[in-house]
Amino acid sequence: MQRRLALLTPLAAALVATGCASLSPAMGLSPAHWDAFNRAQIEGLIASLGKGSPGYNATRSPYVVFDWDNTSVFLDIEEASLIYQLENLAFGATPAQLEVALRKNIPKKDFLPAYNNAAGKPVNIDLVVPDIVASYTWLYQNSSTLKGSKPLAAVKLDPNYIAFTTKVRYLYEAIGDTFDHDTAYPWVTYLFVGMTEAQVRKLTADTVAWQLKEPVVKVKWISPAALPGQAGVVSVSWKNGLRLQPEMQELYAAFRNAGFDVWVCSASFVDVIKEISSNPAFGYNNPPDRVLAMELERDANGVIQPEFRRGYDQTQGPGKTKNIQRFLVTKYGYGPSFIAGDSEGDQNMMADFADTKKVLIVNRLRDPKTDIGKFSAMAVQNYGKPDTRYLLQGRDDNTGQWVASQLHTPLGATQGKALK
Repeated sequence: MQRRLALLTPLAAALVATGCASLSPAMGLSPAHWDAFNRAQIEGLIASLGKGSPGYNATRSPYVVFDWDNTSVFLDIEEASLIYQLENLAFGATPAQLEVALRKNIPKKDFLPAYNNAAGKPVNIDLVVPDIVASYTWLYQNSSTLKGSKPLAAVKLDPNYIAFTTKVRYLYEAIGDTFDHDTAYPWVTYLFVGMTEAQVRKLTADTVAWQLKEPVVKVKWISPAALPGQAGVVSVSWKNGLRLQPEMQELYAAFRNAGFDVWVCSASFVDVIKEISSNPAFGYNNPPDRVLAMELERDANGVIQPEFRRGYDQTQGPGKTKNIQRFLVTKYGYGPSFIAGDSEGDQNMMADFADTKKVLIVNRLRDPKTDIGKFSAMAVQNYGKPDTRYLLQGRDDNTGQWVASQLHTPLGATQGKALK
């Protein structure tokens, strides 16, 4: 991929340089790329419930909950971390451990027709995993990043590298589109098997530093015809160029400075979110112990195992509500005052708490048949009304920046729209 320096807005550059701006609640939020109505509504919420309000009680502080991927940042840190893992062969698994992780809870049925191979034939887990494991075994024995002695640059010239990286990324996409969220969401986290929290957090920090230098583009990988394996030649595309969101960095600080507790509830792996949300270099400064995210089992030495943590709910869909109820409502005695999210994985927590005054939806043109699509429509219908619960915030996917309206502009498009 072409490398270039990311172009940050002046606000973003300042926030990244300083960690996060120290914002007095009285100062309000910087206009930046906020929709003006949304900004005014959130400033009003802070004023009515924060430190400056008559009823504020520090022993019963209000709290807020943010989703992370495509809400607190542009794009998905879990997906970006997977690409970094693949490009740098940053894995802790043996070939045998990787095979267990790849197959974990995945049905043997064929993937959707959109994931047929180049010859038009269906692909399933039993066809693609042997190909991945065979290539990974060669890489494991040869790459200096694993157990071999060859430099990574030399290993990347071998078709096993291209086959491995492409087919793992393809498998992530195929599983996500073919199977339900309970099956698909934990799968990518299992690829951290054999690593420790410190290793995952370093990988995350390296991923962010790398992504900020990448262009915002759509990337396509194709597996090599010289090494078709059992699955055949496959291809996969995705959006690249994760960006930190300066308006969210500032909003986190505004809530904290006004006496709110700030929490993150994410469907990404917990160690990944702890790093990106708490590392001062990334501007959010959220304590790592205020993260609810996907959890895996670990051995006595803290090494990650390819098994979801027993007794825990997945932090996606209804599981987000369950985790907030279990860990936050029981702690505070009431629900969150404010929630921010972008997808179907957030729609339950957006609707389930009577104490929630405002919900910020980062507009990604969600399906109008889904709850979040309906919430987005309500935000458009009730725009300008002070009692509205749902606020829709626009974004331009060509730049990774918010826009000062409700409109979303998809990557490659020149015009934005409010609803799908």
